[in-house]
Amino acid sequence: MVLDKPKPAEENPLRLLELPAPDPGPGEIRVRVRACGVCHTDLHTVEGDLPLPKLPLVPGHQIVGVVEAIGAGVRQFREGERVGIPWLHSTCGVCPYCRRGLENLCERARFTGYHADGGYAEATLVSESFAYRLPDQFTDVEAAPLLCAGVIGYRALRLSNVRPGERLGLYGFGASAHVVIQLARHQGCEVYVFTRTVAHRELARTLGAVWAGTAQDQPPPLLDAAIIFAPAGSLALDALRVLRRGGTVALAGVTMSPIPEINYDTLLYHERILRSVANSTREDVRELLSLAAEIPVRTEVETFDLADANRALQLLKQSKIRGAGVLKIADSKQVATA
Repeated sequence: MVLDKPKPAEENPLRLLELPAPDPGPGEIRVRVRACGVCHTDLHTVEGDLPLPKLPLVPGHQIVGVVEAIGAGVRQFREGERVGIPWLHSTCGVCPYCRRGLENLCERARFTGYHADGGYAEATLVSESFAYRLPDQFTDVEAAPLLCAGVIGYRALRLSNVRPGERLGLYGFGASAHVVIQLARHQGCEVYVFTRTVAHRELARTLGAVWAGTAQDQPPPLLDAAIIFAPAGSLALDALRVLRRGGTVALAGVTMSPIPEINYDTLLYHERILRSVANSTREDVRELLSLAAEIPVRTEVETFDLADANRALQLLKQSKIRGAGVLKIADSKQVATA
């Protein structure tokens, strides 16, 4: 499914196209895609909310598949092994950020489904250094949301500074938040969910939320930390309003509408922290996959055929997907040339 020009999701920006299978270069593997998660970043990409470095483009960065070809010098994987490919596609490895263990901030980082063609396809390429073995207990469609929704949620949870037993607020309850609530509950945290969708509040309670309401509601106690997943800047003020002194609000989105003016005295003073979360590191991926298998995390998944990617993005935009949306990629050549 190829993006030629950004358009609103309602205008079906992706078209079905037959492309040749890419040949792996030195150090690369070609992955036969089995499943690819549908992410809000994909929506921001196809609608042009992010400046696009490459067009035409195949989106998708929560990829599960099988190695079907290897390039020269590959040592970590063999043909037939199942792997996952997340958002971080490559880094320079030599800049100050990479050397400090902050490769998520690398100024020359490239991202899957953004700089390089991604997983809304039958096959894709990746360096062996940026692919991961997946825990056996997860099926392909169960594993896909862990590779971005899970990983960025895991990093946001760490950067929220929440400690075991404390109160955590989650704003928006889609693919990432429904994984994070399970990670937080595993730490013994009380989780409070703020979402405008009734079905999402019901799912939150099912997964262990002690309270669920809208962003305008007042939870019974003040929160120790909060994570904002919905791309609405005004939610930062809502979260700060119910945050205790010294607490942290982490913004987990790759983009967000403008944050309104903040009243310093009533919302930010007393050492409250408002911080962004940018991308993730390879170590984040490895840690999250290990932890998800240990808990184990249960991903709620709604599946779509590859040809229905536009519809999946439309439902995502309308907050009508329960949990995470995942494209199931057929092995057979059912795709007609567009």
